[in-house]
Amino acid sequence: MLRRALRLLEAVDRRPGGVTTGELARDLSVPPPSVQRLAEELEIEGYLTFADGAWVLGGAFALLGRQSREPLVRARMQHRLAELRDEIGAAVYFSRYHDGELTVEAVSTADHAPAVEEWVDFRATAHASAIGKCLLSQLDHEGRLDHLARHPVARLTSRTITDPEQLMHRLERQPATVPVLDLQEYALGTVCAAVPVTAGSTVGCLATSMPVGEMHRLRAAAEVLAARAAPLMLAMAV
Repeated sequence: MLRRALRLLEAVDRRPGGVTTGELARDLSVPPPSVQRLAEELEIEGYLTFADGAWVLGGAFALLGRQSREPLVRARMQHRLAELRDEIGAAVYFSRYHDGELTVEAVSTADHAPAVEEWVDFRATAHASAIGKCLLSQLDHEGRLDHLARHPVARLTSRTITDPEQLMHRLERQPATVPVLDLQEYALGTVCAAVPVTAGSTVGCLATSMPVGEMHRLRAAAEVLAARAAPLMLAMAV
């Protein structure tokens, strides 16, 4: 659904004067009823507007040129992260793997949902964090080897995996639909979960962290993250 939604938005963006459901169906090679349903869902989210028999980009997107959209996109993403934070009652992170490095693009925290303390640079500890392992699991074999050659595994806690072969084996067998967990591998007293967020060539993930005393909530929180991944990707990609 996500790929189709992005293609639909791109098709509308190419026709600033508006495009009919039938034209979109021909552009996307998708049946008109399916296009209509998807367009209506995007209209509810504010991404599209239907006027004079044609679809156009909705809300502020219709008023902004491509070069001006980034601040709005980031604002929408931060808003969605805040909603997620309050829904699961824990800090939420959006991260990407870009140009050979892990980057935490956005974090949403609150007094009741503090972020994990970055006591060792996240970029150098992908082998020990849920975020890092989720991103590495989306790379190919050579990409993982390259990363670990530049950032060798190191013991951060007694639970950290320090055997490169064992780590590679786990990464290669990580199912895309199963959350990646960090049970005190990066920092004692903290547990984390991460789920993939992908569209096109983007390698990203949504993650959350919470005190080990709340570990019983971790898997349910990860399920919420997985359910919200597609809308967040739309907020970032438009």
